[in-house]
Amino acid sequence: MIRVGVNGAGGRMGSATCDAVAADPDLELVAAVGASSAGTIVHGLTVAAEMRAFADAKCDVVVDFTTADVCRVTMPWLAMHGVHAVVGTTGLDAADLDSLHATFGAGPAHCLIAPNFAISAVLMMRFAEIAAPYFDTAEVIEYHHDRKIDAPSGTAVTTAERMAAARGAIAWAADPTEREVLPGARGGVGAGAAGVHVHSVRMRGMVAHQDVIFGAAGQSLTIRQDSYDRESFMPGVLLACKRSADHPGVTLGLDGYLDI
Repeated sequence: MIRVGVNGAGGRMGSATCDAVAADPDLELVAAVGASSAGTIVHGLTVAAEMRAFADAKCDVVVDFTTADVCRVTMPWLAMHGVHAVVGTTGLDAADLDSLHATFGAGPAHCLIAPNFAISAVLMMRFAEIAAPYFDTAEVIEYHHDRKIDAPSGTAVTTAERMAAARGAIAWAADPTEREVLPGARGGVGAGAAGVHVHSVRMRGMVAHQDVIFGAAGQSLTIRQDSYDRESFMPGVLLACKRSADHPGVTLGLDGYLDI
C-alpha cells in the first residue's frame, strides 16, 4: 500500500485528489494539508496547516495542487524528508525547474511535474508534436473556467514549446499581421515557442479545453482536447502516485510515465 499525502487539500483539484486516492485500493490517504481548510475533516483525516503532517504520517508520496509560491517551499521540504512529489501546480518558471532538478537530482526522493494529468491532454500534446514539422503555421487556443488566475495555461505553453522543438531549425511562416487594432489580439508568444501564438479564453461553465490548429496550403488540422470534469485528471494523478518511485530525479510531463 502506497501512503499518499495531498497538499492543497481544500482546493478543487486537491479535494478531487483526496477522493480519488481514498477510493483506490492500492493507495492510502494518510495526510492532508491546506492552509485555508485546516481543521476540516477529509475522509476521516483532519486537514493540517503545516507540512509536518506528511512526515508524521510517513507519506511515500505527496501530491501538490497549490500555488507556485507554496510549491517553492514544499518541494525542498519533501526532498529533504525523502518523500516523492507529484506536482500539478502551475506557474513554475525555468528557474524553478532548475532548482527542482538540483533538489531532487541526487537524493532518494523523486519528482514529477505535469502541466496536465488528463491522458487525453497528454496524447493531444504528443499528436501536436508529431504534426508540427508538416505544416506552415500553427496556433494554440486554450479555454478554462473563469476562476483560473494564470494565463496562458501550463498545458498551452508546454504544447507550443514542444511543437517548436519538434520543428528544430524549420521556421514557421511569417505572421502577416502589421497592426493590432486591439493590442494582444494575436495572443502571446513564449520564449520557447518560436513563433507559435497562444490565445487564452476564460469562460464560465468550462473546465479545461484546448485546440491546436495547424495550417498549410489548402488544408488544416485541428487537434481538440476537452476535460469536462476534474475527474478526467484523476487516473493520471493516481498513476503518478504509483509510479513515482520508479522514476529517479525530475520527470517533466506525465508522458514520461506512459512511455509514449
